Amino acid sequence: MNIMIAYDGSRNAKLALAQTITMFHALKPKITLVAVAENPRDITSGNEDMFQEEVAELKGHLKEAMEVCQHQQVLAETIMLEGDPRKMLLFAAEKKVHPDMLVIARHSHEPDGGFIARSLTYFVDELDYMTFGSVSSFLARRIQCPLLILPSR
Repeated sequence: MNIMIAYDGSRNAKLALAQTITMFHALKPKITLVAVAENPRDITSGNEDMFQEEVAELKGHLKEAMEVCQHQQVLAETIMLEGDPRKMLLFAAEKKVHPDMLVIARHSHEPDGGFIARSLTYFVDELDYMTFGSVSSFLARRIQCPLLILPSR
């Protein structure tokens, strides 16, 4: 089984990797961890420096994830891409990896601060979805393989 995981090193991405390994370990999956660094909107030296920091950070997260896979005796590889995460994950799935399943973690806003905070978070999430869309909703409408969206805990 060939499983692609969208991986950014976040708490939820780490949980998604652990859950994926737990659920599919018996099938001896090959996991491809795909990280996407967003290109800076303009070419100022400050933005380029921030972009290079993001790339270095993502490479570190991928290295840590590979160590988890090795420890769990799961065959894994990494791919690092640059651009819009939604489009790059779709590109990776359709043109590079051809997975049997794509796994992504649902984005969450931690910590949960009660009713008012949850209401505000819900409003912001809905506004974000209406204006920009989310990675999971974008992929759910376009991806040609099964998509597993894992919730945060």
